[in-house]
Amino acid sequence: MVNFKVIIRTWGSLLIIESVFLLISSLVSLLYGESDFIYFLLSTAISATVGGVAIWQGRGAGKQFGKREGYIIVAMVWVVFSFFGMMPYWLSGAIPGFTDAFFETMSGFTTTGSSILNNIESMTHGVLFWRSITQWLGGMGMIVLSLAVLPFLGVGGMALFEAEVPGLTYDKLQPRITDTARQLWLIYLVLTLVQSLLLFVGGMDYFDAICHSFTTMATGGYSTKQASIAHWDSAYIQYVITFFMFLAGVNFTLLYGLSRGKFLRLKGNDEFRFYWVTVLGVSVLIGGVLWMMNTYTGAEKAFRDALFQVVSIVTTTGFATVDFMIWPSFVVAIVFLLMFFGGCAGSTAGGIKIARINLLIKNSGFEMRRLIHPNAVISVRSNGKVVPQSVLYNVLAFVVVYLMIVGLSTIAFSALGYDLSTSLGAVATSIGNIGPGLNELGPAFSFSQVPAVGKWFLALLMLVGRLELFTVILLFSPGFWRH
Repeated sequence: MVNFKVIIRTWGSLLIIESVFLLISSLVSLLYGESDFIYFLLSTAISATVGGVAIWQGRGAGKQFGKREGYIIVAMVWVVFSFFGMMPYWLSGAIPGFTDAFFETMSGFTTTGSSILNNIESMTHGVLFWRSITQWLGGMGMIVLSLAVLPFLGVGGMALFEAEVPGLTYDKLQPRITDTARQLWLIYLVLTLVQSLLLFVGGMDYFDAICHSFTTMATGGYSTKQASIAHWDSAYIQYVITFFMFLAGVNFTLLYGLSRGKFLRLKGNDEFRFYWVTVLGVSVLIGGVLWMMNTYTGAEKAFRDALFQVVSIVTTTGFATVDFMIWPSFVVAIVFLLMFFGGCAGSTAGGIKIARINLLIKNSGFEMRRLIHPNAVISVRSNGKVVPQSVLYNVLAFVVVYLMIVGLSTIAFSALGYDLSTSLGAVATSIGNIGPGLNELGPAFSFSQVPAVGKWFLALLMLVGRLELFTVILLFSPGFWRH
């Protein structure tokens, strides 16, 4: 039997955490003398009250729970967080539509970055701060944060950890999962603070620097400006954000090793090598094409915009310094393909992930060699170790299911009247947690025009993509609920 009491109690504890950050947002609004602080306080009170009632209802549930409880907690907490997190937008009238408010919040927590706002600068500081903090919380993950600050979740916490960070992911940094969660959040926090300082030095004010650091390290892409990073015509700011987007796309286990002086881990890591070679190679290719086709007058500007957009799309951040839809169609096609990559496993990026793509390419190459030499013993290796066949099957299954969902969802979304490329872009950017789509939903446009049913559909794809498919799909399996 599923232990629903422990599920309810855990949701309650997580709502208490959310209410703390709602309270912080109300203080930001109050600091700037904005009247909507009262709506943040009201949202705080509602979240904390419901959380407290849920904890009380879940009393006596015990501390042990299994994978089924873990999957239910993780899959549904994003929905719960989004419903309570949308309240400041909806109650204050900043985003008056219920569907729009939910879409904006789900896009925030899943670090997708697709927005329905058409005049971001008109939003209050409290609203902009809350938008940014939702992405920062969602980047590393609410469950990982909870494991770091709530000791009682340490018992059975591995089930939660594996459900929120599934597949080829983080290695344990410490023997206890709670210590691992704390180390991950410490690295995350330090990098956020360092970036904030560098952006402030480069000319951003404190508020913009903090908000953009939140959404960069989360690979979320929400900006405080409608024009995104293009608002600042500064090479320094763009290179700083590019660098930290790249870092956010690296496996945090490697970043932890670097913080301990273990630099050789980078040299011997196949995934990281594939990651930086892809980013640099595609950036040089696109920058060269843009320069030679006279799209840009200067080589540095062409390379900078190419590098920024490549890193932004590969890491699924979604920031923009230029509307890439005005680039040559050949280049736009490359950008679209990058939407399926994602960053490294164990990073805050979405997408298929570089680790899976690397193994898929390696295995495809070895399959061709096996056809030529059928009697040869050929094994796929990663980081010098033989990759088990079960892992290769898992990778293949994930990619096949991912592409199937993209294909079927594109057909479904096109039923709303959008052309094929717009529909494909909307689906790819939602399930990949990227942000900008193609054509009518490209970097220069918002998702406000999408019908309500389309927004709910894309919000579901955001959740499926953030939890890497199987965590959500399992909930719809009859076998999951048996016994």
